Amino acid sequence: MVTCGATIVPLSCGVSSMPIITGLSGNEMYCLKEKGYTPGNIVIGNSVFSLGLVGSLISGLKTIGGGEIHQLTELIREGREMAYLRMVEEARRHTGAGVTGVTNQLIFHEANIEYLSIGSAIHREHESESDVPFSTSANGQELYCQLDCGFTPIKFVFGNVAYGLGVGGGIMGLLRSLKSGEVVEFSNMLNHTRHLAVERIIQEARDVGANAVLGIQTTIAPLVGVQEMVMTGTASYHPALQAHYKDNPVTSDLTNEEMWNVVHMGYCPVRLVLGASVFSVGVAGGIKAMLKSFTRGEIKELTNMIYHARLKALTLIEDEASSYGADDVVGIKTYVYELGSGVVELLAVGTAIKKMPEMKVFSPQLLPQAIIRDTETFTNNAAMQATLARQSGVSTSSLDS
Repeated sequence: MVTCGATIVPLSCGVSSMPIITGLSGNEMYCLKEKGYTPGNIVIGNSVFSLGLVGSLISGLKTIGGGEIHQLTELIREGREMAYLRMVEEARRHTGAGVTGVTNQLIFHEANIEYLSIGSAIHREHESESDVPFSTSANGQELYCQLDCGFTPIKFVFGNVAYGLGVGGGIMGLLRSLKSGEVVEFSNMLNHTRHLAVERIIQEARDVGANAVLGIQTTIAPLVGVQEMVMTGTASYHPALQAHYKDNPVTSDLTNEEMWNVVHMGYCPVRLVLGASVFSVGVAGGIKAMLKSFTRGEIKELTNMIYHARLKALTLIEDEASSYGADDVVGIKTYVYELGSGVVELLAVGTAIKKMPEMKVFSPQLLPQAIIRDTETFTNNAAMQATLARQSGVSTSSLDS
């Protein structure tokens, strides 16, 4: 209440509260309202580290055999965690019920690296002091799907690993890459390294009492001469999951919309599975492929190498899924990475699912607003122009003219 003239009137008379500044779209707001949530403010946390520190650490830790660089993994993890905790603290000041759409990014600023966490606080329409704030990587539409499947979000979680290939991936790997076929040392090292990220995101889920990690997204990116693989997702709890999933939580890289459909059909995700295989075309095969590339037609050496690499990666996925008693593996995606000198990695990722009739969705159909994708309404052509100018060595002023 405020005084407007000589009369006591509601606050709406010429005075308004501060507007909510949210990252939620109209579709997200609609979906969250169906579950009893209203939008809150954007919340941000960051931490800036010197790249000089990172670079000096890498130069002193590279190994001949390749694999994880533990100290660098921990350094990056510390930066990510600091940014996340600062975002959560800001959300607490807004007294939100939770934070949705959490991202955890690395941004390079010349000689420094910034760890940045951003999300949008949300409120319950009927909040109480007993409400426990949660955080989730899911946006408003994805969160609707999780909630409608009976999962309660607990915490945004991540698992990361910083690694290098080493000097030729180890002496044996180097020698083996001289002939065609699988480079077993490379395959074993990358399979182990990539599974570390899965194990670490699972451990984070255990630590907060979750029995599932949903909506996992995986990013592999270069970082000052090495690479980091990071998985992010939402640690959640479902009361219908069997007790053993408390010790070995469900993991899934299905989108939350896909998961809703899977649960609606009587299945449940049980494990994110992945397989990496590294093959070399060999010296002789490389020479043949090079000579054939000057003429038109199929290069059989490369065809066969990539085919067998893909087959091996899929076989690894099949074996892993079988070990978890899965009925199917869905959403399989394959990626090919060139490691240089005629050596390629084939990475396959998917989610193993299992029949669980006790898992139910609350709604008979998924809301249209939960699957509508927002149209981009802002385009920065100036930034694109500047990038093209840098690549071509032309000044932006000449492009403008």
